Amino acid sequence: MEFLNGLQPHHDLTYSDVFMVPSRSSVGSRLSVDLSTRDGTGTTIPIVVANMTAVAGRRMAETVARRGGIAVIPQDIPIDVVADVVKWVKERDLIHDTPLTLTPHETVGEALHLLPKRAHGAVIVVDWDNRPVGVVTEADCEGVDMYTQLSQVMSSELLTLPAGLEPRAAFDRLHEGRHRLAPIVDAEGRLVGILTRTGALRATLYRPAIDAGGRLRIAAAVGVNGDVAAKAEDLLDAGIDCLVVDTAHGHQDKMISALRAVKALDPSVPVAAGNVVTAGGVRDLVDAGADILKVGVGPGAMCTTRMMTGVGRPQFSAVLECSAEARRLGRHVWADGGVRHPRDVALALAAGAANVMIGSWFAGTYESPGDTRTDADGRRYKENFGMASARAVRLRTAEDSAFERARKALFEEGISTSRMYLDPRRPSVEDQIDAIVAGLRSACTYAGATTLEEFHDRAVIGIQGSSGYAEGMPLHQSW
Repeated sequence: MEFLNGLQPHHDLTYSDVFMVPSRSSVGSRLSVDLSTRDGTGTTIPIVVANMTAVAGRRMAETVARRGGIAVIPQDIPIDVVADVVKWVKERDLIHDTPLTLTPHETVGEALHLLPKRAHGAVIVVDWDNRPVGVVTEADCEGVDMYTQLSQVMSSELLTLPAGLEPRAAFDRLHEGRHRLAPIVDAEGRLVGILTRTGALRATLYRPAIDAGGRLRIAAAVGVNGDVAAKAEDLLDAGIDCLVVDTAHGHQDKMISALRAVKALDPSVPVAAGNVVTAGGVRDLVDAGADILKVGVGPGAMCTTRMMTGVGRPQFSAVLECSAEARRLGRHVWADGGVRHPRDVALALAAGAANVMIGSWFAGTYESPGDTRTDADGRRYKENFGMASARAVRLRTAEDSAFERARKALFEEGISTSRMYLDPRRPSVEDQIDAIVAGLRSACTYAGATTLEEFHDRAVIGIQGSSGYAEGMPLHQSW
């Protein structure tokens, strides 16, 4: 990457302070761009779901890995629960989604509670042998008493598709039958999944992130306190594909000790560690054994560190400096925090990041943990909170004494509750990934790059003021 006209900035920069200049390009199609990363995580798109309790759960991990990214299960989750999540995710199909199921005798109220858990927007009604007998959508439940049995509202005109059908053939059958979705059944007619027309299309555009055994990938995090080596060993035994050693201030002795303890286990998966924002931090963590450096202090939407402490660094400059040092040492960087638009993902990669971590942006999607709620205006949202907030500290210190929990709760650097509204046009994490990937592919074509490495090499970055940033925003109504 180089700056426009060779001008070196005299101050640190955020993503909003910069823009990319188009270059001569021979890339004829966005689909010619390969978005796979080289950091050892096996991702085929450069997206990592941040290890936030309100963001990264089993549904998120399954869905994102199917589209080529990877999710990091937070350190707050008990090890036995993480092991169950890892096993569950690795049993998921690479093409079709996990269905929501109820029996004909269950109620509309139960269906309405389940429907927001998945983006496909349907509950498959099954008999006692797990054979599909009907489909219920939100439209079927409108104006119906909550205690009405599903047998009275379900659509029994089913198109089923056989397991293993190629995505293109599945799309054609759905299109010809004018069906939006269909249950996937095995040779005995038992339900094994669900596929939508959009899901079939996505299966032809994305490559899932899979391990050597052809199973979906998933990562998990540990902190720097307690017996880090024992926790890490349990996670490795559970079958995770990347281990993240995580604390807000990564450039400290506790992190270095924790990293050395983890590396002494000789893990066969990449070890990510952070967070840092300087070349010195990168060097020390690499020396302790980190393969990947998490970069970012304070740019996250739920983080109050900069306002509380004055500590942090504008994210574009942090990623630029840390990536340069990591590359010199043969390591990689994840840009963690501060992305709010697809352009920010592209700029982080132009600065040299191998992957971009996304947290709050994905909190307001069907796939994030927690229930969907509705505000007074009828808008749907989910609750989100920072991982250094009092709420997160309470979860993380549940086994401490009441006195210790109360003391720790006095000090927080994060928002304990925030409403993340679901975008009516893009309510699923897959919808958000579509937008990010579309923007990133186009950015690569503007730079004349067919890979992320070429993108970093060829990117030309300029510096702009707030008016330049505002000029690039679309107008949703006339001026």
